[in-house]
Amino acid sequence: MKKCNSSIFIMAIILATMWAAIAGAGEIVIGYSGPLSGPAADYGVDCLNGITMAIDEINSRGGITVKNRNYTFRLEKMDDGVNPARATSNALQMRAEHKVMAIYNPVTSTTLALMKINEQKRNEFIIMTYTSMPGISEMGNRLMLTITPSFNIAAKAQVDLAWERGWRKVAMIVTAGPYGDMWRKVFGEEWIGRGGTITVNKSANYYIRTDFKAPLAEALATNPDFLFIGGPSSTTGLLIEQARDKGFEGGFVLIDQAKLEAIYSLLSKPLLMEGTIGYATVEKSNLYPASQTFFERYTSIYKRALTWEAVTHYTSMYALAKAIIAAGTVDDVKAVRAAFPGVFPLLGDKYPLEVFGITPGGRMINATMIQTVKYGKLTEPRVFVWWPKTQKEFNQIKKLSRITKPMIWKIMTD
Repeated sequence: MKKCNSSIFIMAIILATMWAAIAGAGEIVIGYSGPLSGPAADYGVDCLNGITMAIDEINSRGGITVKNRNYTFRLEKMDDGVNPARATSNALQMRAEHKVMAIYNPVTSTTLALMKINEQKRNEFIIMTYTSMPGISEMGNRLMLTITPSFNIAAKAQVDLAWERGWRKVAMIVTAGPYGDMWRKVFGEEWIGRGGTITVNKSANYYIRTDFKAPLAEALATNPDFLFIGGPSSTTGLLIEQARDKGFEGGFVLIDQAKLEAIYSLLSKPLLMEGTIGYATVEKSNLYPASQTFFERYTSIYKRALTWEAVTHYTSMYALAKAIIAAGTVDDVKAVRAAFPGVFPLLGDKYPLEVFGITPGGRMINATMIQTVKYGKLTEPRVFVWWPKTQKEFNQIKKLSRITKPMIWKIMTD
């Protein structure tokens, strides 16, 4: 009888402890507004998957502790179809219904819309934006973190590689809108500054166009050495196929939205991409000790190719969780945003992307990786470390980093 009473007493303590833990736990709601339908859906899903994977991992380990209270994360997601008005409406709805403290958004035009409302008094939220658009982090929004470097860095590296190949004439057909227009401006200025020639400078709507015959005819008539192109990967692949069908034998340079790995898998013949210069693939790069394990886990869960969008959003979600812990609050978004500089570096022995800090404007700092296609195969990536100003600073980064590939030090401005 005593033994029975003892067992009942122990069980009561366990149940009471579990109930206290459940009752004492809190929830932090994170929002996502981005493309989940239409031509950019794959891009949006990649971003979303990275956030979801990080949240599931953090929650599976018990969440986070802030001021002696345990919290788990919940993700609210909404499709905005790359429509600024819908993105704004989504954000307001998530704030009103779920009190989200941060909202992820991966498109320049919709991020610009969110920047108009996220600092409104008593309705503030942090924007976690994935945009490489130069200058956006310098627009003075104090509640935004830009989780990927400016494409200024990549443009300079790509110009270097194109020039090394002896290319001198480029025709540009890039996705329409502020993002594509800025890419053409930045790349064009770098190219002209190097002494190159631009034969055609056009935009095209990669989100609705499936036939690039007209802009290609105009571009190829100027006999360029290479085409500077890009938008969503699927339609960028179509442009490459149509250019080859028209007999173009030159190279391609891709903007960051167009993914080498996605296009490579879409095209029937890898040789169609011969001479292409683009952002390094994740799978083939295998840059960090944590890369392979992350790749296997991600592809097992989501049954799709791994992209830098997924990797970057995953890593940034861990940074956000660390910033909340460092700030000691789940309510004061200003304090959380101010805590970000102190959570870095995040290194490649634990994360699939190394982040060494943030710029004064609020961009996460990490290496830029460029890859090419030669003989129908992806080459080893070139890893550009662009932020150290002295050899000593570069040596410190090399010592700190867990990267498994050689680093190239090239002073560039974000």
